[in-house]
Amino acid sequence: MIVITSNTIGDNRVQELVQFIEKQGAEAHVSRGEGRTVIGIIGQVGSKLADQLRQMKGVEQVVKISKSYKMASREFHPADTIIRIKGVEIGSENLVVMGGPCAVETPEQIDEIARLVKAAGGQVLRGGAFKPRTGPYSFQGVGVEGLEMMAEAGRKHGLLTITEVMTPEYVDICAEHADILQVGTRNMQNFDLLRKLGTIQTPVLLKRGFSATYDEFLNAAEYILAGGNPNVMLCERGIRTFETYTRNTLDLAAIPVLQSLSHLPVISDPSHGTGRRELVEPMAKASVAAGANGLIIEMHTDPDNSMTGDGVQSLFPDQFANLLVDLEKLAPICGKKFDTPKQPVMA
Repeated sequence: MIVITSNTIGDNRVQELVQFIEKQGAEAHVSRGEGRTVIGIIGQVGSKLADQLRQMKGVEQVVKISKSYKMASREFHPADTIIRIKGVEIGSENLVVMGGPCAVETPEQIDEIARLVKAAGGQVLRGGAFKPRTGPYSFQGVGVEGLEMMAEAGRKHGLLTITEVMTPEYVDICAEHADILQVGTRNMQNFDLLRKLGTIQTPVLLKRGFSATYDEFLNAAEYILAGGNPNVMLCERGIRTFETYTRNTLDLAAIPVLQSLSHLPVISDPSHGTGRRELVEPMAKASVAAGANGLIIEMHTDPDNSMTGDGVQSLFPDQFANLLVDLEKLAPICGKKFDTPKQPVMA
């Protein structure tokens, strides 16, 4: 249920309404947008409370939210959520690019890639220290040591860092080393992990399950939001279809659909979404045209010899840099801002 107040209502009156709602045993969440304030109500509430609120001064409308996800919905929070991390805004008009390897391999590897990401104009260094793999004998990542390597590379080159967390017991140590925690497609409905992520304030990039509907995706985000962490990004990374030419089918329609249903920032992953290096650039541009708030792109200095075997979807450094130059031209046309350095990138 949401309470929509009049334009002239003051902060004191909003607080009085919040106190009244909480006395009824429900939670109240205030969202201030342009021209109106919305109070979202979570809990077991009935028609009696709704009728009482409709009669109260300053209340224009009381609306029941029929969706199973509440806090993630656009009705509950009309204004776009903007996540601010050390001067970087995700969810605003600024386009954010996250780049780096599928996995951290060595200190030298991640340091060099961080340098190249920064030089090209990226704001976030991506890299996995723990890797969920389909086969048990595949490379699983270098663990906590990899977190330390990436954190050091990020500090050295002035980049935010994002890494995948796989289990609840690793949430705290990953949050200690990384600025953003990623939930992979296989863990989108790992509800114990989502609940744990709700107990911290570190931003979370939640990837869509490869067979998940929009409703299931947003309900997964709801677990984190309901736990108390408002800093959630949604990532479209491709879904499994009957097509086998590409690794997955990147659902571009998900970007505007999710933005209409939810206030959370939407990030696109054209690397996993296609699984083919030659398709990453056009699908990255298409994602920006569709309205994505950011991109997460795999880039490696020697993709053909990457330890994960995902090199076929990783860009070479010059391809990554050239893509970002093109994005600088495309962004303003799509209502975004993005600036790249004006010096050449030396691989």
